[in-house]
Amino acid sequence: MRVSIDGDLCIGAGQCALTSPQFFTQDDDGFGTVLPEREGGGPEGDDDLLDEAVRACPVQAITLDEGAEAPRTGPGRSGT
Repeated sequence: MRVSIDGDLCIGAGQCALTSPQFFTQDDDGFGTVLPEREGGGPEGDDDLLDEAVRACPVQAITLDEGAEAPRTGPGRSGT
């Protein structure tokens, strides 16, 4: 699974870092970023935290791409 944040959509609300700090942080400007060691995802038990971060993002900037499956994005976005 690949985890990414669309920098063009991110508004720096910080919900990703609050919800799932083992995957996300905020850069010097306050925008969300995926921790480099977590871009490829994490242990299977962490899926719930990633799903929650996707739901918590107010602009749906987080994408979880599970390879052959359609990317999981938040409500109102393609892939749902």
